[in-house]
Amino acid sequence: MNWMKAITRRLSVSAILLAGSIVSAQAVEIQHVVSDTGIEAWLVEEHSLPMIVLKAGWQGGALKDPEGKEGLTMMMAGLLNEGAGEYDSQAFQAKLDDLAIQLGFDASQDDVDVSLKTLTENRDEAIRLLKLSLKRARFDPAAIERIRAQMKVNLQRREQDPAKKAYEAWYDAALPGHLYARPSGGTAESIDSITREQIAAAQMHVLGRNNLHVSVVGDITADELKILLDDVFSELPEVALLGDELNTEVKVGAQTLITERDNPQSIVVFGGPGLLRADPDFIPAFVMNYVLAGGSFSSRLMIEVREKRGLAYSVGANFYPLDYVGLFLGQVATQNERVGDSLAIIKSELALMAEKGVSAEELANAKTYLTGSYPLRFDSNEKIANQLLALKMGGLNIDYVVKRNGLINAVTQEDIARVARRLLHPDELIISIVGKPVLTPSNPTPVETANEEVEGYPIP
Repeated sequence: MNWMKAITRRLSVSAILLAGSIVSAQAVEIQHVVSDTGIEAWLVEEHSLPMIVLKAGWQGGALKDPEGKEGLTMMMAGLLNEGAGEYDSQAFQAKLDDLAIQLGFDASQDDVDVSLKTLTENRDEAIRLLKLSLKRARFDPAAIERIRAQMKVNLQRREQDPAKKAYEAWYDAALPGHLYARPSGGTAESIDSITREQIAAAQMHVLGRNNLHVSVVGDITADELKILLDDVFSELPEVALLGDELNTEVKVGAQTLITERDNPQSIVVFGGPGLLRADPDFIPAFVMNYVLAGGSFSSRLMIEVREKRGLAYSVGANFYPLDYVGLFLGQVATQNERVGDSLAIIKSELALMAEKGVSAEELANAKTYLTGSYPLRFDSNEKIANQLLALKMGGLNIDYVVKRNGLINAVTQEDIARVARRLLHPDELIISIVGKPVLTPSNPTPVETANEEVEGYPIP
């Protein structure tokens, strides 16, 4: 294949891989597929394009790294497509590139995942390469040292990133002594101490069949998928060796932590306890937060902090349900001398929500947006696969896609008033700031009370 043909073929393949049919979430037909050896997957058949997207995830990520070996899971994941079987790293990547197969691994605190995208005509070869990476990853010394060097460069960049430093300090204060507060990407010392044998052992310990979740979307039938699942995953260890459960709670109590940096603006991270995904109040909290802090330019925080006062370019917060703890986390970046004003407004808005909830109009607008935008999460094969894997790993049922908008629409003003009182405690926020902030607000009553005049607030 000469270079012009290679470029032409690459562009054509890329167009197909990036394409996807726009579908309604309600129209997605999800099949529960179980292979002969008992491996489960959620499948959406889509035969209009000759492509397949496979996503797989294993619960148990960097959180499970042994003490002193922080970064081990990240390093292992980074090496799984850096040579396998008869192919060294360069040959393996060349093979993927020649057939326009996209194969990548990643790790977070809670999980390890893999993404595979391929044309139907290259499915067999793509599956063979995926299987090689899972069963016969080489972990060659040269590849290990290259990934080790990349991780240490990332550490250096992290040290210079004020937002990352603010989050690190927040986690240390909110979850003292817990594994979530450890650096998932490791330290210079821990990264240097990781050996090839430890990397290989980590793969065998983490990637088991009992903690495996799979989603597949594309040009493949359920019967074909059953064979594929057994071919790729049946030889994994039956049980991952992940250790004990690690449930924890956020340390309650107001704290303000300042990491001084000689910057013209400060990065502020604020938050407190949130909710696990299985909590029955999660959906009401999700809707409430859209009004408060998650609705971009329509959220109360954005209107009060940016639109009315020009204190910051952006401000927002969200609920983050990790595997073992739920968090409520927000961020704002503002000039040092305006940190106190920004925090006063944020706290007052949280207090107003906890006291009065949302208006009928705000709730209706939130429902319209949250239900109307949901299909955008399903407008490509890759997005569908991502959604299915996230739902499956989150412990949700296969019919959640159909029921989700109904759950949103069922939320009442009383529900939001209840969860706001439960979750929003502005006087107990943990606040982490990187910069040289002025914490005293210039205006002692920064929030206008116009919201109180809006009819429809529920009685707390």
